[in-house]
Amino acid sequence: MPQKRNPDAAELVRAKVGRLVGVLVGLLIVMKGVPLTYGKDMQEDKEPCFEAADTLELCLAATTGMVLDLVAQPDVMRAAAERGYSTATDLADWLVRTLNLPFRQAHHVTGSLVKLAETRGVGLAELTLAEMREIEPKITAAISGVLDVASSVRSRTSFGGTAPANVKRAAHAARERFL
Repeated sequence: MPQKRNPDAAELVRAKVGRLVGVLVGLLIVMKGVPLTYGKDMQEDKEPCFEAADTLELCLAATTGMVLDLVAQPDVMRAAAERGYSTATDLADWLVRTLNLPFRQAHHVTGSLVKLAETRGVGLAELTLAEMREIEPKITAAISGVLDVASSVRSRTSFGGTAPANVKRAAHAARERFL
């Protein structure tokens, strides 16, 4: 039906990764006992290499087409990112860094706060400071800056992180390399 939007390309590429990993494992097993010189067992590396190249070419074409047709919907993306308590790790890190809690205790506090939020059907950022203090009295209002998904994304500044400057640099580097 024309109104449907099925993620066929993404699903197929995801499945093809399993085939590529299988080819890699097969090649590693063939090559594991090869001495430093040529052996007849090296004849068994051709078929999997060609299969991997063909599969990768198909995956790149499918992904390219999918990305070219992609229309980003920031509001939908933000809503998806806010589901599932994705800032729980930020919360635990904040408890360790700011309140000097041992990680084991911070993990327990975080788990209790997530459970409370789940019970109430809200996100972590929607819990009141009073509710959080019932679980950990040392929590301060500064916690609110940690529970926001956008702040979490911006805080990932290490190589490969999600901070906007990192993403812009990576996109620029990819454009330079591939276009």
